[in-house]
Amino acid sequence: MKNIYLDNASTTALRPEVIQEMTKVLAEDYGNPSSTHSLGRKSKSVLELSRKSIAQNLNATAQEIIFTSCGTEANNWILRSAVKDLQVTRIITSRMEHHAVLYTALVLQKEFDIKIDYVNVKASGEIDVTHLVELLSQDEKTLVSLMHVNNETGTILDLERVGVICKEHAALFHSDTVQSIGKIEIDLQKTAVDFIVASAHKFHGPKGVGFTFIRKNSGIQPLFFGGEQEKGLRAGTEALHQIAGMSKALELSYTNLETEKSHILDLRDYLISKLEIEFPDYKVNGNIDGFYTILNVLLPFTEDKTAMILFHLDMKGIAVSRGSACQSGSIKPSHVLLEMLSNEDLKKPSLRISFSHFNTLQDIDALIEALKTI
Repeated sequence: MKNIYLDNASTTALRPEVIQEMTKVLAEDYGNPSSTHSLGRKSKSVLELSRKSIAQNLNATAQEIIFTSCGTEANNWILRSAVKDLQVTRIITSRMEHHAVLYTALVLQKEFDIKIDYVNVKASGEIDVTHLVELLSQDEKTLVSLMHVNNETGTILDLERVGVICKEHAALFHSDTVQSIGKIEIDLQKTAVDFIVASAHKFHGPKGVGFTFIRKNSGIQPLFFGGEQEKGLRAGTEALHQIAGMSKALELSYTNLETEKSHILDLRDYLISKLEIEFPDYKVNGNIDGFYTILNVLLPFTEDKTAMILFHLDMKGIAVSRGSACQSGSIKPSHVLLEMLSNEDLKKPSLRISFSHFNTLQDIDALIEALKTI
């Protein structure tokens, strides 16, 4: 039985070219990038060329790209340093954020007695920008933390508009861009964002590596200590093979962006057309014109089907999810859908179907047929 993978918002398959690049680095570039001998200098060259490549794809400077283990680490780091080192006394965020932001903000509130304000969210899952402006009218040192693309619904934040608003109100702006990096062009010279984060495994790179963009002269301080790696901001020997793999994955994602986006949009449109025929009472959670790689749908099934729907699909070799993989094992509705759906709709199954260029029309047909049998 062929496995059908439609959970690409959780993680993605490695591109073959990325595996080749990582294997090459593992075999040939085993020197410590901090060592001064020739093997170390060779590894240092791979490290810095990877950094430069990532920066060029985002129109940033290489000095503004710092490697991390993942997006979660980067989110924690930026929020904590903003409060501890940049004198932020208030965080504005939304209740739709990833828990890497929400939980970190709550811990910081307990530790430093900062204020947390939650911007209102519309029924579509979009941020109420008017309310954001009202919140920013208060005279406090503020960090705004709002994700670019919601990882459960695909709702898109207007990054450039929010950046301008934050700048007008002298607020720092951090955005979790884990779901958008590699899938949409971002020009960091034209976007007034101070910090973004990325995770390689979301754009067909390896797990366990990511990066953060920290705009120069931000004042961000290290999260932990022990070495001078990463401009003195992140101690620890760099995972060179993973960083090289991430750089290659991002390069290929942007090189192939238009072709792969067109393919994925065709799949998304095809799925919507099939749902309209087979399940005419289905609903899209969020905006139907949301981010092209994610479609979150509420199915018109009875409540007794909800708990077992993922099991039934998995038995047929189909991988989808009901929300963030970070909450796997829970049958409770996600915190995102709790903000958007009525109590009645929360009892029905909602599926997050997320695509990559590896998917086919046949994958969509198999999903629809499996749902029909349920």
